[in-house]
Amino acid sequence: MVFFISMKNLEATEKRRTFGIISHPDAGKTTLTEKLLLFGGAIQTAGAVKNNKIKKSATSDFMEIEKQRGISVATSVMAFQYHGKQINILDTPGHKDFAEDTFRTLTAVDSVILVIDCANGVEEQTKRLMEVCRMRKTPVIIFINKLDRDGKEAFDLLDELEKTLDIRVCPLTWPIGMGDRFQGVYNIYQKGLNLFAANKTKISEEVVSFEDINNAALDEIIGEQPAAELREELAMVEGVYDGFDRNSYLAGDVAPVFFGSAVNNFGVKELLDTFCEISPSPRGRETDTRFIEPSEEKFSGFVFKIHANLDPKHRDRIAFLRIVSGRFERNQFYYHVRSDKKMKFPNPTSFMAQDKSVIDEAFPGDVVGLYDSGNFKIGDTLSEGEKMMYQGIPSFSPEIFQELENLDPLKSKQLDKGVRQLIDEGVAQLFIQQPGNRKIVGTVGQLQFEVINYRLIHEYGANCRFVPRNYFKACWLTADDDAEIERFKRAKSNHMAIDKDENWVFLAETPFLLSMAEQDYPKIIFHKSSEFKLQRTD
Repeated sequence: MVFFISMKNLEATEKRRTFGIISHPDAGKTTLTEKLLLFGGAIQTAGAVKNNKIKKSATSDFMEIEKQRGISVATSVMAFQYHGKQINILDTPGHKDFAEDTFRTLTAVDSVILVIDCANGVEEQTKRLMEVCRMRKTPVIIFINKLDRDGKEAFDLLDELEKTLDIRVCPLTWPIGMGDRFQGVYNIYQKGLNLFAANKTKISEEVVSFEDINNAALDEIIGEQPAAELREELAMVEGVYDGFDRNSYLAGDVAPVFFGSAVNNFGVKELLDTFCEISPSPRGRETDTRFIEPSEEKFSGFVFKIHANLDPKHRDRIAFLRIVSGRFERNQFYYHVRSDKKMKFPNPTSFMAQDKSVIDEAFPGDVVGLYDSGNFKIGDTLSEGEKMMYQGIPSFSPEIFQELENLDPLKSKQLDKGVRQLIDEGVAQLFIQQPGNRKIVGTVGQLQFEVINYRLIHEYGANCRFVPRNYFKACWLTADDDAEIERFKRAKSNHMAIDKDENWVFLAETPFLLSMAEQDYPKIIFHKSSEFKLQRTD
C-alpha cells in the first residue's frame, strides 16, 4: 500500500525546483549559473572564469584543473532560496568528453535550461544533450547568450533551434539590436522593457513597463528606428509562433526562449523569474517494480554521482543522492537495496558549490551529499525497506583505452587507491590484466585521461602517466554455460581483463576480431556496456 505525504512535506516538495544547466563548451553555461546565484542572493560578487584580471574562478568550478583550463569537468550542485522557492541548480560539464556525467545528471533533474551562443548557434554537443531531454520528455527553457556581441539574427536562431533540435520554440523575450547596437530586451511574457547597461558585477534594475508597445515613449527611449524594428519583429513573432502554453512546455513539446548577456547580468532576472513561475515541481521516477510519486510518504532516492576529494584537505568522498519521495532525515536508518543493508547518515550535506552545510532533513527534488567510505555505486537506491532499483541511469562503453603506468613504485598503494576512487565517479572504467596487474583505463574522451592523471598526481601524490593501447571495444561476457566462458578465456588470455567488480571483460583490438569472436562463440553474449548486469536480472 502507498501512503501519501503529510501537508508539510507536500508544501516543501511543491516549493522545490531542481534543474540542470547544459550547453556546448564556451556558450556561457557556468557564467549563467553564477549569475543566477547572484540574482538569487546566494553570492555577493561574480568572478569571471576566463578573466585573468579577476583572480577568481567561477563559483561552481571548484576542481583545480577546472580553474586552470577555464572549463567545467564535473557536475556541481548549488542551492538557494528565491521568491519562496528552493532552487537546486546542477551545473554540468560542457565538454563532450564528459558527456557521461551530464547524461547521468539529467536523470536527477526535473527540467533543463539550455544555453546557446548567439554567434555559434546549435552545436554538435547541444544536439546530443537535447536528444536525451526529448527521450525523457524533460521540459527545456533556452537562453540565447552573448547578445552584447555580434551573432546570428534572432529569427534565424529560432529557425535553427526548431530544425536541428526538433522542438517547437516560443520566444518570451525579444532582443533590441545585437552587438554594438544591443539596447536591451522586451519581455513579451510580462510586457516590460529592460534596458541594457554593460555591467559585470551589479544587477540592472532599469525595467520600463509597456502594456502597449505602440506607446510613443518607446521611440524616445530607444530611438525611432529601433522602436519601429522592434514593433515589426514583435508582430512577426505573434504571427509565426503560438502563444506560451505551460502544459506544452511541461510535456517537453515547446521550449520557451530568452535572450540576454549572462556575463553582463542581463536578461538573467527575466529568465529566473519566469522559470520560478512555470517550471515543474519535483517529478516521480520509474523503478524496476513500479513508478514512485514524490507525494508518497516513504523516503526513497538514488545516487547519480560520486565525487572523491571534494575537499582535498579531508580526502572525503561524497555520493550525490537525488530524493524522489518522502522525507530524508539525518541519523535515520535507510535501506541500501543493492547491498541489502541498513545505513545511517550522521552528516548529510547540502551544497553551495564546494561549500557544504549539514542538514537535518530534505525533501523530493533536493540533492543531498552523503559521506561515503566505499559503499555506494552510481545507480544505487536507498529506501525505507522497499526492494526496488531506480531505472534509466546510463552506463557507457569506453572508446579510448590507455594503460596507467606507475612512475614511483613507493607510491603503489596511493595509485591503486586513487585510480579506484576516481573510477567510482563513473567518468572512466578500469580493467586489470594479468600477469603484472596492469591497469587499463577506458573512457569516451581524451580529456578524461588528462583530468585523471592530474588528480592522481595532485590529490593522491601518485606519480604516473598514461600510455595509449590499441583496443577497439570492451565487451562483458555472459553465457548460460560457465564452461564456455572458461574456454573463451583460455583462447583469448592475452586480451582478457577483469573490471573493478570482478567481471570478465574481453578487450577486442579491432571490429574484425570482435566479429570473429562473436561468430566462433555463439553461446556467449558480448555486452558492449556494463549495464548488462541490470539487464540480466530484469
